[in-house]
Amino acid sequence: MHIAPHENNNHPIVAAENDCVPLNFFNIVKLKAGDTFDSTVPGYETCIVPATGSIDVAIGSFAAADIGGRGSDVWDGEPEGVYVPSGQTAQITCRSATAEVFIAGAKFDKVLEPFAVRADELDLVQYGSDDTKTHRKIKHILGQKQADRVGRLLVSELYTVGAGGWSGFPSHKHDTDQLPDATRHDETYNFRFRPNYGSGLQLLQRDGDAVGEAYHILDGSTVCIDKGYHPCVVMPGYEMYYFTILGGLSQRPLVQNFQPTHADQLHTIPGILDMVAKFK
Repeated sequence: MHIAPHENNNHPIVAAENDCVPLNFFNIVKLKAGDTFDSTVPGYETCIVPATGSIDVAIGSFAAADIGGRGSDVWDGEPEGVYVPSGQTAQITCRSATAEVFIAGAKFDKVLEPFAVRADELDLVQYGSDDTKTHRKIKHILGQKQADRVGRLLVSELYTVGAGGWSGFPSHKHDTDQLPDATRHDETYNFRFRPNYGSGLQLLQRDGDAVGEAYHILDGSTVCIDKGYHPCVVMPGYEMYYFTILGGLSQRPLVQNFQPTHADQLHTIPGILDMVAKFK
């Protein structure tokens, strides 16, 4: 499902119990200096990540100051975030002139402890190559380093490296629990492009090699993936970023099911197996 860019007025773009991706939650909150916003999502653990600007976050007696700090866009510095336990209220206060804040969630009932993720605590991965048109960089905010502190939520930022190219290839899916060989993870993306008038395509093959769907993705597009193989591509001459939310049905580690037609390309793309191992 594609949700076109729009002004959401700080209301969830993907609400709890969404029909397409019930395991996910996603909101974008825009604030000005001194503004506050209270985020509470019953039944979902969340992660608060400033796309731009800096914020303070308070959750009960826990406080994290000066989270974020990126300038004009998501290419301007490293991400930071705050983990919010399921159902707890996080008060977000804008420290910079403005801030755009992503709130990512996954369904999870158990209440854990809040914590901050600073830039030096990210899991960083770079893989692919210019020759294979698959060169990209991943910044895991809730990744392996936080595995024992989180329930079912994975949060990452993915960047294409260079101008143009594919992401999410070889095509894979994760729509059915068939442990230990595959897991059910709902997935939600929010895309950005540099320059911001760039665009791309999100492909979705729901039934094997049958003809699938293609969504025209723009700066600010949100895409919800409930099932099927789902690579995406950016136009030549542009860079693509997408904020990625994964929520597991029965476990946090993601086990991808690669499309048999293209699975042999796992051995042609440098570093891709190391990338696969990081989604845990």
